[in-house]
Amino acid sequence: MDKKHEILKKYFGHSSFRTGQELIIDKLLSGSDALGIMPTGAGKSVCYQIPALIFSGITIVISPLISLMNDQVSSLVQAGISAAYLNSSLTAQQYGRVLYNIEAGKYKIIYVAPERLLTNNFISICQRINISMVAVDEAHCVSQWGQDFRPSYLKIVEFINSLVKRPIVGAFTATATRSVRDDILKILRLNDPFVITSGFDRPNLYFSVIRTKKKNDKLLELLEERRESAGIVYCATRKCVEEVCELLTVNGFKAARYHAGLTDNERRCSQEDFVYDRKSVMVATNAFGMGIDKSNVSFVIHYNMPKNIESYYQEAGRAGRDGEEAECFLLYSPADVRTNQFLIENSEPNPELSREQQENIKNIEYARLKYMTYYCTTNDCLRNFILKYFGEKQKSYCGKCSNCLTQYETVDATTDAQKILSCIIRTGQKYGKKMICDVLRGSKNEKITRLGLDNQSTYGIMSETGETNIRNIIMCLEEQGYIISTAGEYPVLKVSPKCSEILKGNIEFQIKTVKERRKPDKQNIVADTTVDDGLFNKLKLLRRELAEAAKVPAYIIFSNSALTDMCKKKPLTKDEFLNVSGVGNKKAELYGDKFLKLIREHTESTGE
Repeated sequence: MDKKHEILKKYFGHSSFRTGQELIIDKLLSGSDALGIMPTGAGKSVCYQIPALIFSGITIVISPLISLMNDQVSSLVQAGISAAYLNSSLTAQQYGRVLYNIEAGKYKIIYVAPERLLTNNFISICQRINISMVAVDEAHCVSQWGQDFRPSYLKIVEFINSLVKRPIVGAFTATATRSVRDDILKILRLNDPFVITSGFDRPNLYFSVIRTKKKNDKLLELLEERRESAGIVYCATRKCVEEVCELLTVNGFKAARYHAGLTDNERRCSQEDFVYDRKSVMVATNAFGMGIDKSNVSFVIHYNMPKNIESYYQEAGRAGRDGEEAECFLLYSPADVRTNQFLIENSEPNPELSREQQENIKNIEYARLKYMTYYCTTNDCLRNFILKYFGEKQKSYCGKCSNCLTQYETVDATTDAQKILSCIIRTGQKYGKKMICDVLRGSKNEKITRLGLDNQSTYGIMSETGETNIRNIIMCLEEQGYIISTAGEYPVLKVSPKCSEILKGNIEFQIKTVKERRKPDKQNIVADTTVDDGLFNKLKLLRRELAEAAKVPAYIIFSNSALTDMCKKKPLTKDEFLNVSGVGNKKAELYGDKFLKLIREHTESTGE
């Protein structure tokens, strides 16, 4: 067994690498820089943690969030690996102790917040020690095209250049379009890097978009069906988080809340309640989740539509991180678009950016919002839409999303399309969707009459058509390039030159309408039925007791997938226990006797 496989088994408890991991590890060990684009749950951290344990020097991991660092360091320490972090959560005394231990060579892996890189005491120590590698986690944060751009990430190259000897540099992210990938390579100045995209697909996730005006009713219905499961409900605003959390609590759900308006202590308590399984549902803004490797999140529900595909896929991907089947629901209404436009327009300006840069980022956000809206309104395969957005080809039918499980029929919408295009042109191409819908439906509101739009020839020509249907046709026209929606808080509809083909009747414009919906096959989204539920529940109870004693989340002890493998293999000796996926030497040493005793007692009591 070679060194990398030996470490994989000894510390992480796995016998083989996942897709892409070994390729990146080999390149880093050979001295090459690397960029790994791998989906959430694909095991990016192993790609730099294993080389870090083989290299002679220290590895610096640059990470954006405190929760991400805490989680990673706790996991490493539990596995028997010396690691620490430097961020604002440490007291001055704790911070100084970590710096002292770094210089004394007590750690192999150091997690550092990007804001700490150029501090005098940290730079001074780094210039005196052997740094073999710098790993940049969440590398998309370096790009203005990325959904989480952080100016502090631009300091990384300055830090690397300040070192006596340039270390190997590895960059890792789960969500990167081609433009973001190119930015990472350019800004981080990676030297002739090995670049790998291991695939964006998460085959264990079921995707669903539910268009509804009664979100509360639908949310309660979804949660009632999953009352025994753990999940996250994402909301767009703090106010929405408070309202939804109260709704769930009143209806008997164990719900916690998390947003930037809470105190540090309130957020920490909420996070611990969820991570330690005291609360089963976390209601949160996008401030929650990055780096939370909770293994039993079986669903993610977006109460509001996020601002972009990147954020949505990253947040949805917090379900099923251990490979178990999980569900991702998005509750959509047109009001979500207006909320996001408001959030983009009124976002806090970054003092480190020029006015021109701020405006550029705002335009990028509007462009991404447009694609997110397309996702929510398309009738095509949702998985394929996401993969296509990230530049990955996929079959047009996945069989595991709400659209693929819906039977559609194609109808001729040419006449309606002509009416909509004519209305946009005749009203001067200076109004948004809502106004165009009102004119077409013959609304008598004050603004219509004040502007004289009730005198237009297209006024009221679709009075028998519902606003939802008109909006759907507009979205289809926009998605296919016949209509252009301008950027800004109040977007305006304009027609493109190609719309003349529809107006002249030269082509037929078709749309797909729902004929029949069917629910997903529950066999595809529930746990393995061959698993001994009685033993699994006993193992979970033991895991919780050990986690509370060690003051770490339960999944740090063992993931759900490790417990599932114990149920399948039912190990009775230490050697057999080491063959369980996710059991390394240190954890076998710490917890093996207790788990083996429980498994023996269970098999004896059941007569196996």
